[in-house]
Amino acid sequence: MPNHSKPLVRTEGDRRTLEFTPGDIQSAMRLSRPHALVLSYARAMMCFPLFVPHPGHILMVGLGGGSMATYCRRRFPDCRITVLELSADVIALREHFLVPPDDERFSVIHADAAEWMAAAARADDAIADVIVVDGFDAAGLPPALSSRRFYEDCRRLLRPDGVLVANVFSYDPRRADVLGALDRAFDDRTCRLDKVAGNNHILFAAAGDAGHAARVLRRPPLLNRLCIRLNLIRMAWRSVLG
Repeated sequence: MPNHSKPLVRTEGDRRTLEFTPGDIQSAMRLSRPHALVLSYARAMMCFPLFVPHPGHILMVGLGGGSMATYCRRRFPDCRITVLELSADVIALREHFLVPPDDERFSVIHADAAEWMAAAARADDAIADVIVVDGFDAAGLPPALSSRRFYEDCRRLLRPDGVLVANVFSYDPRRADVLGALDRAFDDRTCRLDKVAGNNHILFAAAGDAGHAARVLRRPPLLNRLCIRLNLIRMAWRSVLG
């Protein structure tokens, strides 16, 4: 998953962004409210508490500007958060985005996420309640982070009532293959949100066929969309009010 483009940091007033190419915003934050979620797709991904209200361990693929990791650290004070990031250049910018230092419950690991997940899955030990997959490079969504094998590794690492949330671009030429791979890896226990964050399609998948996450996914899609839209409105207000 090579990334040949150096990440760019741009600051305009109270807003700071991370970009791989000028104008292609990967992450954004407000300097005055670094814990608030600025981008709509990030708020949509952070709706996973509807499926897993009290996660004990969140495993994140992709650090970016750290907005979701920073949000989770504040939102879930008793939760352990592990972030996997391939790019040393991105990790080197963590202080620019006020990403907190590593401690006993928060860590950023410089690693190839596909390889790390595969190795962890071979240990046959479910370690996460939530897996957040938002790993992009300058070319888009890497095949290694969107294959059936990768999603199967994710499922093995999730506890029985765990959930995976992933971000896929609507214009990705591999979109149909990615959705199919996710459905097969999770036995069709998936929920797709394709009209809540522009070109970002947010996908949720339940690891097991019982428990709260699976029950939520079995609800009528319209009801889940309504719950998520209401949650997004609340989160959008929080991003404004701090």
